[in-house]
Amino acid sequence: METSVVVGFVVAVFLVSVVPGPDMLFVVANAAVGGRRAGVVAAAGMSSGLVGHTVAAALGLGALIQAAPQVLNGVRIAGAAFLLYLAYLTWRASRQHVGELEDGPEVPQRTLRKTYVMATLTNLANPKVILFYLAFVPQFISTGAGAWPATVQFLILGAIFILVGFPVDVSVALLAGGLTSKFLSAGSTVRRRLERVCAGIFAALAARLATDIH
Repeated sequence: METSVVVGFVVAVFLVSVVPGPDMLFVVANAAVGGRRAGVVAAAGMSSGLVGHTVAAALGLGALIQAAPQVLNGVRIAGAAFLLYLAYLTWRASRQHVGELEDGPEVPQRTLRKTYVMATLTNLANPKVILFYLAFVPQFISTGAGAWPATVQFLILGAIFILVGFPVDVSVALLAGGLTSKFLSAGSTVRRRLERVCAGIFAALAARLATDIH
C-alpha cells in the first residue's frame, strides 16, 4: 500500500469520525447516564463492533450484501429493534429512580460489561457502517501487479479506522461525562431527566434506521 493512500485514508477517516453520527450519539448518551467510564466503555464497544465489520468485509460479506440487498434490510430491522430495546431500558431506569434518595453522580445505571456488550451489538447492527465499508473503504484498495491481497488491505484499513476513530469517541465520552457529572450534582431529578433524553436519542436512532428500510 502506498504511503499517500494511507495518509489520505487517515485524513478521510478523521473527518468522518468527528462528524456527529449514531455511534457518537450512543457514546454521549451512555456518558450522560453512567459518567465518563461508561462513555469510554461504550467507545470501546463501538470499536469492537468495527473489528467485526472489518473482518466481515475482508471475508466477503460486502459481496453477499451486494448480491442480496435484502440482507441489509434485515440488518436495519435488527438494529432498529435493538435501539428501541435500549430506549425502553433507559426510560424504565429513569422511572425506577422516582422517589429514590440522591445517590451521587458516580453510581452507574448499568454494569460496564453490559454497556460494552450493548455498544458492540449496536455498532454491529448499524447498516450505515456496513454501507461505509462497501462504498468508502474499497476506494483505497490497491489492485494490479504487486498489490497486497485485498483481504490484507481491508484488515489494515479497518485497523486504521479504529485507531483514528477510537480516540475521537473517547474524547467525546470524557467531555460529555465531565459535563454530566456537574449537572448530576443538582440532584436525582436531573439524572432522571438526562436518562429520558438518552432514551429519546435511542428511539430517534431506531426511527432513523426504520425509515431506511425498503
